[in-house]
Amino acid sequence: MPYNNASDTSNPTDRHRLRDIPAHDPFVLSHKETNTYYLYTTGIPELTDLERNGVLVYKSKDLLDWEGPYVVFEIPDGTWAHPQHGTWAPEVHQYDGKYYLFVTLHNRDTILAEPPEVWKTNHLRGTSIAVSDSPEGPFELLKTDGPVPPRNFMTLDGTLYVDEGGKPWMVYCHEWIQVLDGTFEAIPLKSDLSAADGEPQHLFKASDAPWINTERKPNVKHSAYVSDGCQLYKTKGGHLVMLWSSYNNEGYVQTIARSRSGKLAGPWEQLDPLVEGDSGHGMLFKTFEGTWMLILHHPFSTPESRAKVYEVEETEDSFKVIKPRVDLHD
Repeated sequence: MPYNNASDTSNPTDRHRLRDIPAHDPFVLSHKETNTYYLYTTGIPELTDLERNGVLVYKSKDLLDWEGPYVVFEIPDGTWAHPQHGTWAPEVHQYDGKYYLFVTLHNRDTILAEPPEVWKTNHLRGTSIAVSDSPEGPFELLKTDGPVPPRNFMTLDGTLYVDEGGKPWMVYCHEWIQVLDGTFEAIPLKSDLSAADGEPQHLFKASDAPWINTERKPNVKHSAYVSDGCQLYKTKGGHLVMLWSSYNNEGYVQTIARSRSGKLAGPWEQLDPLVEGDSGHGMLFKTFEGTWMLILHHPFSTPESRAKVYEVEETEDSFKVIKPRVDLHD
């Protein structure tokens, strides 16, 4: 039986379960200093009492009972992003003594290109970075005149990766709407994450996944390949892997790739999907007891989507799903 309204920011409570919380692109920060799990998700006016798009957080000590929601970010006036056009894929990273929110923002009023020049209208979209001294915010945008990736790229789902030399990068998805075959790219960041510090680099494209192509049937329509939800991790054997999502014939898919060199530049090889059945945009986190967990959303559609949790085993060179944790999400 549902608890109190899990989207009511004016009256946060401590009696929510994951099944009650509308969650798209869920992200968990395991905060060791306070022994608290922070679950970040999108806050939209249609499902909350917010007047503009923002980011919500829920707090838990045991991954079962969640307190919230609390508003940690709202799109301010006077920036490149439109306050009513969405906050996608929020995630918070603890880096160099501060907390950094990566969130994809939009401005559909700023047109980059439109038919017949392109097959579908391209508008301004990309990931911005905001900073706070606390995982509970409030977060303040570092760059207000545009997203971190190139302004003329349609991008989304930017995440933080720190390479073996200590250099921070934003790894992001280049939107299939613009390039048809969605790609994963990386752009170096300044040491304070305030802006890009170099040119973007290509990592791989969505159609590289063999399982996508084996399901394709010949027809007269153009083929579009979705690149979505990138997250990077080093295994205990020193191998670099990337979680990412796309679609098969049954819907959204959570899959994984591995860098043969162990470095961001790759080359990248595609492994078998981890979870299918219209599930994806997942990330890994470790419990305070040392167990790896995968959290993702299912189904894809909003407002039906909910966070689902899977117990995961770390191998020398990858991760594999052990079982769904229905005790936490059902």
